[in-house]
Amino acid sequence: MWAPLAAELMRDHTVIAPDLRGMGLSAVAADGFTKKNQAADIAGVLDALHIERADVVGHDIGNMVAFAFAQSHQDRTTRLVMMDAPVPGIGPWDEILKNPLLWHFRFGGPDMERLVAGRERIYLDRFWNEFSAKPEHFPESSRRHYAALYAQAGRMHAGFQQFAAFDQDAIDNRASSALGRLQMPVLAIGGDHSFGSTMAFVMRFAADDVHEVVIADSGHWLMEEQPRATIAAIRAFLNADNALAQLRLTPAEVETHARSGAGAGTSGLSGIQTTVLSGDPNMPGPYAIEIRVPAHMQIAAHRHRDNRTALVVSGEWHFGYGPRADEAATRTLGPGGFYTEPAGQPHFAFTGDQATVVYITGQGPTDTTYVAPDDAPKRK
Repeated sequence: MWAPLAAELMRDHTVIAPDLRGMGLSAVAADGFTKKNQAADIAGVLDALHIERADVVGHDIGNMVAFAFAQSHQDRTTRLVMMDAPVPGIGPWDEILKNPLLWHFRFGGPDMERLVAGRERIYLDRFWNEFSAKPEHFPESSRRHYAALYAQAGRMHAGFQQFAAFDQDAIDNRASSALGRLQMPVLAIGGDHSFGSTMAFVMRFAADDVHEVVIADSGHWLMEEQPRATIAAIRAFLNADNALAQLRLTPAEVETHARSGAGAGTSGLSGIQTTVLSGDPNMPGPYAIEIRVPAHMQIAAHRHRDNRTALVVSGEWHFGYGPRADEAATRTLGPGGFYTEPAGQPHFAFTGDQATVVYITGQGPTDTTYVAPDDAPKRK
């Protein structure tokens, strides 16, 4: 699952993607599955590679190990990314356990291992199908890969033991959290068909600096279902400390910048002109663009992967939120008008009798996805 993210980050990071204790291609293990102990495993990996500090990214059980590592090694964790899974003992853990979808948290033991033996694919398909927004987005190649690994001796035992340790994990996490809150920046990512904003809600019980992202059209399996949007969110978060270049432009100087057609981060409609004022909207990091929109233009409902803010410079901009463009639902913003485009939330716009100029800032890479695919310019 980490291969697409690793391919992106290896351009400017050392990437370490260890299989957890007893899982995948790690050594077969019969015990030691508390997340506190597995955090010590990860510290041992870093020690062996002579790496003092790292950004830590986790998903599912890896979330829980990442959290335990960050608690035990705050000085070694520069940033923490937590993806779509609860944390034992933190926040509404006891309420989360009551969710019938999480029946597998209490499923395990020798008899259960015998029941699943030779039927690993049947067992696993249930989670891939039920926990995804669209099961077809969890590819067959990945299903075969994981089922083959879990069918090996000792692997399903390790999988069940990860869950069996939850009670002790909750005790350990509550004890550690009582000693102090996480101080490093934390990115909490949830799929909109799964944990959603609850990921950030949980993390705010244990960390002071929590950033929230909800990935549209995704269930629990973020990297399989929506790899581009998930990678973009992680990359933007890890790059958040990148220095913004100093830049001062008068209106006359803006006029000298190269102007193109509807570029990245615009609706893509013919007639729109884009000027990149700062950064590159196609690349990770902050950017600012100017868009010039002709009079009498209708821009259908669409969304962008990044959070954006915008300022109307001239003309009249009729802007609204929702999955269907309705001019009656817009608010008219003149020069100096300000609005936001929250990541993943659909919005639309119209121009009246005047051409309109808008400045937009965001955290790249950005993109544009129309709510109704037929509205996209390439389909017309």
